[in-house]
Amino acid sequence: MQEQAGQHNQRFEFTGKGGEYFRIWIVNLLLSVLTLGIYSAWAKVRRLQYFHRNTHLAGASFDYHGAPVAILKGRLIGFGLLIAYNAAFQFSPILGLVVALLLALVMPVLLMRSLRFKLYNTSYRGLRFGFAGDNRGAYRAFLTYPMLAAMTLYLLVPLAHQRIKQYQFNNSRFGSTSFRFDAPVKYFYILYLSLLSVMVGSVLLSVSLVMMFGSGETGTAGFAAAFMVVGPFILLIMFVTILMAGSLFSAYMQNLVWGNTDLGTHRFFSYVSARRLLWIRVTNFIGVVLTLGLYMPFATIRMLRFKLESMGLTVSGDLSDFVSGQQQLATAAGEETAEMFDVDISF
Repeated sequence: MQEQAGQHNQRFEFTGKGGEYFRIWIVNLLLSVLTLGIYSAWAKVRRLQYFHRNTHLAGASFDYHGAPVAILKGRLIGFGLLIAYNAAFQFSPILGLVVALLLALVMPVLLMRSLRFKLYNTSYRGLRFGFAGDNRGAYRAFLTYPMLAAMTLYLLVPLAHQRIKQYQFNNSRFGSTSFRFDAPVKYFYILYLSLLSVMVGSVLLSVSLVMMFGSGETGTAGFAAAFMVVGPFILLIMFVTILMAGSLFSAYMQNLVWGNTDLGTHRFFSYVSARRLLWIRVTNFIGVVLTLGLYMPFATIRMLRFKLESMGLTVSGDLSDFVSGQQQLATAAGEETAEMFDVDISF
């Protein structure tokens, strides 16, 4: 990335190690099982603190301050809603639809409060992030646009995705400085259409194989026999396609989102290589299978390091002066303690 006068790039650095995280992961897993999932809230705090404290930018690290009790409360709410949803449909389809409608009405608010909880409990150089989104924007982003996407046979999914990211980033802030997200919706459509093209191509190739091997047969039995022959190849094609398409989509989506996000006069950049991401996914999958899951924490560290260290911030001026200025403004205005009482419904 070419730097302009008065600008310099600061890349993220991740210093976490697989062996260190394995010890945290195995203890978290055992205690969560022994406590029937109750300890999972404390496990999440330990995990996120390790990830945040090993993420560095310009010589300083991030931190996480989430309260396990608030996370546990959020999870109890989530499980309660899930149980109510399933029980309602078991009792009566009409009652199930009523509960589903109520969940749709309350979910945007819960998602907004979850975003607020995550950002407020994240800090950099002692200064916390924040989220200023309101209920009206949450309903528009998390309910109206997804409903429009469903009503248009998912033709508006890229638009809905772009609007959700716009709501998420434009309402986020560091100190008193807001983030700004300016990725055009057309790039979301290009990315989704590319993903669709790969998937359609894979399906057409699979159908062609069945037609080719079944060309000498007649009737349903003939095509069934042909499918038995080429079935393993079709499964392999689909598996490879999902891996490739998923890696391309994930890499380009991160580059699209963070490459079009500003923090004041500073701009983020992201250069995730889809080929490298695919290689990490494949080797991580092999490692997890061969070790019966014990490689999972090492795989997590590999992926997180790759994604974080593909990102950075193009700084205009001095980042230390910028942070110091935000800290002074935050001290003068006082912290928003009301955000401390929000919950985290994510897992």
